[in-house]
Amino acid sequence: MNIGLWIIQIFLAFSFLVAGLVKVFLPTNKLEDKLGRWVDDFSIYQIKLIGTLEILGAIGLILPMWLNIYPILTPVAAIGLGLTMMGAIRTNARVMKKNPDIFKNVMFLILAIIVVIGRLYIIPVQGL
Repeated sequence: MNIGLWIIQIFLAFSFLVAGLVKVFLPTNKLEDKLGRWVDDFSIYQIKLIGTLEILGAIGLILPMWLNIYPILTPVAAIGLGLTMMGAIRTNARVMKKNPDIFKNVMFLILAIIVVIGRLYIIPVQGL
């Protein structure tokens, strides 16, 4: 089970790292082409903030447990990313009624919940 949780964590971390880097470093005029119409509802600063939080969440999924420094931050990062996905689901549902991105958002939310439950209850992080 521990290996499965690590695989999910690495997958989520990679996915959120890439998504965050795109939001932070992509030029403003290319954001809608790459990310969709939802970016029109947010300022550039909000999009950069979301990207920064995704990058920090990706780091938080891996480094605390890997380095064994405050490993409790791993499920906390998963909670934060799950909340991010809840916001993404709400935004996509409001902006685009028949949007396949909602399915991806739900899948990422479910994976984040699996990490939270797995790291808090099934295979608790050391130091709890």
